[in-house]
Amino acid sequence: MGCCASVPQGSVGMVERCGKFQRQAPPGLNMLCCILGEKVSGHVSLRVQQLQVHVETKTKDNVFLHVHVNVQYQVENDNIFDAYYRLSEPHAQIRSYVYDVVRSSVPKILLDDVFEQKEEIALAVKEELAKSMEGYGFRILQALITDIDPDERVKAAMNEINTAERQRIAATDKAEAEKIMIVKAAEAEAESKYLAGVGISRQRLAIIEGLRESVLGFTDNVDGANTKDVMDLVLVTQYFDTLKEIGAHPSSNTIFVPTTDGGGSLADQVRNGFLEAAPVKTFNKKRN
Repeated sequence: MGCCASVPQGSVGMVERCGKFQRQAPPGLNMLCCILGEKVSGHVSLRVQQLQVHVETKTKDNVFLHVHVNVQYQVENDNIFDAYYRLSEPHAQIRSYVYDVVRSSVPKILLDDVFEQKEEIALAVKEELAKSMEGYGFRILQALITDIDPDERVKAAMNEINTAERQRIAATDKAEAEKIMIVKAAEAEAESKYLAGVGISRQRLAIIEGLRESVLGFTDNVDGANTKDVMDLVLVTQYFDTLKEIGAHPSSNTIFVPTTDGGGSLADQVRNGFLEAAPVKTFNKKRN
């Protein structure tokens, strides 16, 4: 007269009598009236389930790729009858909606933007599924795009673009560093030349000061000597000192060109210088 049937935990059994729905069987052991044709025709899982959908589509720039979508859903307790009897293949229905949303969204986006906008695409899939599957007793919990897989040649091209971009940035940074080094070297050289010029200027100023003191000493202590005579003697002395240094250098190759200044020869100028220097020697002997 009777028999029993067990229903797994987390599921609900659908009891039919002579092919007509009679009641829901809770998890555990359930008694059936087999003489009246009662039987458990199937089970409806109340657990959170996940369906993986792989969609092949193309982007706005005509690049074909595979989009992997995971849909997490659950049967609502109040709509178990609809979930079992209104849809013969709920997985196929979910796949159809995922195909429709992905293939209507991705072709509007460039390949580079697909990776950045995958959250928007997943949200559009979830909203469309939630609106469509609610009437069948299914609650869509989440839709996740877990992978975007272009062709291997497209991946290689994208990697090459990224490598070229990084090399360009590295070359720019290297050129900028070299530019800084050149600028700093030029600034250092300019500072060095400036300091050298300051040193030469101070040296010449010291020489001029010494010459001024010498001229003043000669004109004050030597009778008949004026400033011009003393400066001529100093210049001739420096001239011969220069010739001596040039001639003593082992690798010198010098050509002496006769020169005149003020219409007289160099010898006349030197001789006049020595003659004018005679009073100076007499004065020095008297001092000694």
